[in-house]
Amino acid sequence: MEGLYNFLVSLDGMLGGADWFPFVLLGVGLFFTIYLKFPQIRFFTHAWKVVTGKFDHNDDPGDTTHFRALTTALSGTVGTGNISGVAFAIFLGGPAALFWMWATAFLGMTTKFVEVTLSHKYRVQTEDGTMAGGPMYFMDRGLNMKWLAVAFAIATVVSSFGTGNLPQSNGIATSIEATFGFEPWMVGSVLGILLALVILGGIQRIAAVTARIVPIMAVVYLIGALAVIFANIENIGPSFAAVISDAFTGSAAAGGFLGASLAYAFNRGVNRGLFSNEAGQGSAPIAHAAAKTKEPASEGMVSLLEPFIDTIIICTITGLVILSSGVWKEKHENVFDRSDMVFVAGEYSDKADDDKVQLYGFLNSTGDSDVKPYTGPISVVNGTAVTSGYTLINARSIAEDVQYLVGNEDPFTGTLQIKDGKPVKDNLIVKGKSLVHSATLTTIAFTRGWFGDFGQYIVSVGLLLFAFSTAIAWSYYGDRAMTYLLGPRSIMPYRVIYVAGFVWASFSDTTLVWALSAVAIVVMTLPNLFGIVLLSKEMKQTVDLYWQNVKDKQEK
Repeated sequence: MEGLYNFLVSLDGMLGGADWFPFVLLGVGLFFTIYLKFPQIRFFTHAWKVVTGKFDHNDDPGDTTHFRALTTALSGTVGTGNISGVAFAIFLGGPAALFWMWATAFLGMTTKFVEVTLSHKYRVQTEDGTMAGGPMYFMDRGLNMKWLAVAFAIATVVSSFGTGNLPQSNGIATSIEATFGFEPWMVGSVLGILLALVILGGIQRIAAVTARIVPIMAVVYLIGALAVIFANIENIGPSFAAVISDAFTGSAAAGGFLGASLAYAFNRGVNRGLFSNEAGQGSAPIAHAAAKTKEPASEGMVSLLEPFIDTIIICTITGLVILSSGVWKEKHENVFDRSDMVFVAGEYSDKADDDKVQLYGFLNSTGDSDVKPYTGPISVVNGTAVTSGYTLINARSIAEDVQYLVGNEDPFTGTLQIKDGKPVKDNLIVKGKSLVHSATLTTIAFTRGWFGDFGQYIVSVGLLLFAFSTAIAWSYYGDRAMTYLLGPRSIMPYRVIYVAGFVWASFSDTTLVWALSAVAIVVMTLPNLFGIVLLSKEMKQTVDLYWQNVKDKQEK
């Protein structure tokens, strides 16, 4: 698993983690924002009228209403990205990461408007009478690029696991285990059965279930979040100030947090922003293609609300909970994931300014750090290391009160061999205090409000509903891609594998799952962005025609 993780991290470094990717993603959004004259602002009010059913006609072609298409798409985007993803971004990049999530969402509103409109325009009716759409159809029928459509569809199937399946299951199981103590495999198995019952019903059942889950989960989560925000109201102003000021300087060291460079915070904020709202990824257009309407642009209008709801509202609330409570810079007792740990040569302290500068350079890969991974033996007696000359970094912070255990958490005594910063022993369990991330960080933050420890249950329930609805929506995206690639008969085998993957991910390594999701997102996003740019002129004509039709109807 460690070898697979290292490979995924290397691949992510060349794709989503590369310096060029955020500029491509934001650049396409900026281009369409200017080209279409800020549709996310001009069409915002009209979009709410469309989604409330003002322009609905029951005899229009399609499988579901504008509202249900929106809730299905929202259920695909509102998931662990809003709970775990925001926490992960702040853990990596500090407050600055939240600013770049906002920027990604604002420009992403236009990107999503474009990709949904074009996908809806080229949707088709399948053999079973349901609608199928998505970027693969405008690539095939609009651009005559069958090869690009096939590449995107394959990437969609891969991403259905890397975005909508594995991290969602893992996030649920981690949170439920931390809160209620249930074994991850048990959680995964029960939810896997429920997932199978829902997705076997197709888009009609999926849309009906998500239309009920999304509003409920939003209200529950909002209540819990506001209880923390108001309990720490004096920290809201400084938190906002840190988000804005750090956006152009990077985040300085604070508490156990050792700081993040501007480039690192920018990259991680954009990357997590994409994971959260999926604008540009090409996933939401698949759900919106089922909406009943003759006007492709009207469904595009509905979709531009998604990044606003998902990131600018929900992710901001999560970010303020984490920042105002202060938990993001505190060390907490936890079990260290092997992929989060690195032993470095030399003894360092996060209380010493010179040491913080050296570790800052090491963690942010700035090139001006003398810190090197440690290789050599460590003597351990009754679970406690007695060797000096090294420092254990876990979750980008200096670990404290470290215990080395084996088997059923029995204290280890003997010699540990460390090679290139990693322990060689396979069955080693390492516990201690360090920064935490993902769902664990958000869960702790929710206990710092009016509800006290009860707040953790709100996160668990919210994460359960958020993530489960995301897994439902992404199963639909994957089966539409399989329909395009191999026909309707491929759907059932895909669903069986999808459910099996959901169960497996519940007890797999957290960091490995996030690494896979980071790669899967990008391999789906790049061909989609390429396709919508090639159809930019057609997009503008489609929008102009839509407004002309609206005007004609108003004059009648």
